[in-house]
Amino acid sequence: MRFVIALYLRLHETLAWLGRRNYSRMALVALAAAAPVLGANAAGNALLIKINGAISPATADYVVAGLDAANSQADQLVILEMDTPGGLDSAMRDIIKAMLASRVPIITYVAPSGARAASAGTYILYASNVAAMAPATNLGAATPVQLMGGSSPTPAEPKTAEERKVLNDAVAYISGLAQERSRNQDWAVQAVRNAASLTAEQALQQHVIDVIADGLPELLTKLNGRVVTTAAGQVTLHTADIQVSDYQRDFRLKFLAVITDPTLAYILLLIGIYGLVLEGYNPGGVLPGVVGAIALLLALYAFHILPVNFAGLALIILGIILFVTETFVPAYGTLSIGGLAAFVFGSIILMNTNVPGFEVSRGLIGGISISAALIILGTLWLAAHAHRRPVASGAEELLDVHGQALHDFSANGEGSVRVHSEIWTAYSNSPIHAGDRIRVTGRNGLKLVVQPDLDKQREEN
Repeated sequence: MRFVIALYLRLHETLAWLGRRNYSRMALVALAAAAPVLGANAAGNALLIKINGAISPATADYVVAGLDAANSQADQLVILEMDTPGGLDSAMRDIIKAMLASRVPIITYVAPSGARAASAGTYILYASNVAAMAPATNLGAATPVQLMGGSSPTPAEPKTAEERKVLNDAVAYISGLAQERSRNQDWAVQAVRNAASLTAEQALQQHVIDVIADGLPELLTKLNGRVVTTAAGQVTLHTADIQVSDYQRDFRLKFLAVITDPTLAYILLLIGIYGLVLEGYNPGGVLPGVVGAIALLLALYAFHILPVNFAGLALIILGIILFVTETFVPAYGTLSIGGLAAFVFGSIILMNTNVPGFEVSRGLIGGISISAALIILGTLWLAAHAHRRPVASGAEELLDVHGQALHDFSANGEGSVRVHSEIWTAYSNSPIHAGDRIRVTGRNGLKLVVQPDLDKQREEN
């Protein structure tokens, strides 16, 4: 049956383009007569698309691709099973535009029990042809996140023109969806202005949703015979014997979903930068450079899609540059401390949104920052400890070193001494005999200044 309907749609579009609408109607009659033969044993199909977690650009690509597939293969309906805390406004609007343009009916189902359709999920629920919820689920709290006052559970009163613009735009958007789908517009406005929320039972009573169903079988039973309006006109749902098939992400969508996770993109950025730094320290290592370049390009691709604050990204890069510079410039830890501060501040403000699921893990930032701080403190301690140690090279290293006279010193006070297994010409104001212990007190070019080490001689005697 799906093949027949799809064939008719293609034929109808082609003939309509040629201006042959009479032939199009003839094709419909012919195909309608052939349908019982071609589809006698074929049950209708419902495509199941699942949204779990925050709504991201990768989620939008997945849902839009699923809706395109359902329309191209003439599925009877799409079931959008949803459990989300919200997501990005741009991704939500891409999904809703595809839903409103769909010829195939879309049933949005908040499930399983305990799931929610918060924030962006409420808009998507309002845009669907049929809105359904499982028992013990909830929806609402659709106020734009930037108006929620950070971690406050209630929205703040808009104070600036920009905040009023955002709020009014959200109110107008959900009001238009409510009018389009004949849903409770007053409550929709309250969900945006006051972050109102409803349980499934309350939503059904207030005409926000159409059905409460405990599982897909019950949902399909309750949908049978319902008439909905899509972009193709009115459609009657026949769901008694419908077959449900999952829409699986292809490799590209799975890969996109992985790398656009903010925390993973952040880790890829660090791997990329440090990989290139290691390659710079060890030219010819190849592996750090290759891994770093790939990781950095993947991170930049993810940041291109995600709502990134580029000031935060610049601070992270500046912090790493300061870390590296410390190894070449003796700044006594100043550059490292400044780099650590830039790195922490940049990591905190990296994501230009407070939407749940689109923040870099604070635990990860804290762990990396503490590790960097410990490395800096350890380096400073080692430097201070090395500074207090005796000089181990150069002319200063010979001062106060003990040795032995090889010959009696001449009348002008010169003779040969052995110091550090080396034979030096030495000068002394005191008489020295062969075999006496001496101590170096100075150096004049290639000649040492020595004096008898009476303490050593007494110890040996």
